[in-house]
Amino acid sequence: MLHFALNYRPKTLDAIVGQEHLLAKGAVFRTLIENDALSHLFLFGPPGCGKTTLARVIASTLQKPFYELNATTFKIEEVRKIFHTYANALQKPLIFIDEVHRLNKSQQEVLLPFMENQSATIIGASTENPYFSLTAAMRSRSHLFELYAIKHESMQTYLKEVIEKESIQVESEALAYILFSSSGDLRAALNLIESAYRAGEVTLQRLKEIRPHAIQAGSSENESHYELTSAMIKSIRGSDINASLYYLARLIAGGEPAEFIARRLAILTSEDIGNANPNALNLASSSLTIIKHIGYPEARITLAQLVIYLASSPKSNSAYKAINNAQKAIQEGKIDTVPPHIKTHAHDYLYPHDFCGWINQPYLSNPETFYDSNLIGFEKTLDEWHKKITQKSENY
Repeated sequence: MLHFALNYRPKTLDAIVGQEHLLAKGAVFRTLIENDALSHLFLFGPPGCGKTTLARVIASTLQKPFYELNATTFKIEEVRKIFHTYANALQKPLIFIDEVHRLNKSQQEVLLPFMENQSATIIGASTENPYFSLTAAMRSRSHLFELYAIKHESMQTYLKEVIEKESIQVESEALAYILFSSSGDLRAALNLIESAYRAGEVTLQRLKEIRPHAIQAGSSENESHYELTSAMIKSIRGSDINASLYYLARLIAGGEPAEFIARRLAILTSEDIGNANPNALNLASSSLTIIKHIGYPEARITLAQLVIYLASSPKSNSAYKAINNAQKAIQEGKIDTVPPHIKTHAHDYLYPHDFCGWINQPYLSNPETFYDSNLIGFEKTLDEWHKKITQKSENY
């Protein structure tokens, strides 16, 4: 039995592929591990980037009892039993919880006292940013670290070592396809090689029979992939319909998932068109829904329709700049207290509907301007609406 993904799972920090920002010599994260100074932490990143492997290596490095759980089958009594077992032990366990974003609020609350008392070191892993799924209390007691899709060069080096150790013949164009189609997922790359090898030989044709299209969200480091995606986005932003369609066709021919292209177009819609043409977001959303149900080859028509519409639309990035400005203010420490009159159950709140739709009252303790309309397309209409609303007389 081969089981490449299991047999070649790294066992030490130095053997882990990628994640240099966390594991390079002198990196803070690595120093915390080596000094046994880790607090509770949550790792997030795309599939196959090494979250579970890293948790196992940490436990091995620190020589701690290791328990591996999954949030989808999480049982509170099982966790309490672990804590009880090590209640009086000098060496506290490391509890790893995969798919941590699936923990509900009550399950998270069960963990809080044990985290507070340092009864164990909790490591969670998720393909989603746990900032949006964990409670504030959980985040307050832990650190969040992001792992990245494994870079093209790092994955290529690692796969070549595996291929050489297993004495497998892999054509150069076949290896290039493995790297591209695996989208930075090392586990998926190893599984693809193993499946092709079990079927007889690792050739480009056989690989495409097993995996006709690239997986996940198109996150591979393949230069062609990134350059073509960037070229399509920039062509749409520049309102060049023909160039946009050409790069769309190149992405489709390269095996790019239709859903990934649709997601990228949805992002572009808000970032580069915004309220200059609000209906563009409706079309992008509808296209994404349709594509999820029909797939290729028909999805290419829906994508083409959307690309033409977006390239033809007026462009504005005012919404994109506005949220960036607001986030920057918060990051710089401008935390504004909520004015008393708009807090929950406030008695002196002025209900705008009682004043024909608008009444002058502050909503920020220290007002600041984040949004500056470009007055392009429908934005001009929105600006006119807003001025008419807010210039009403206060004397009702």
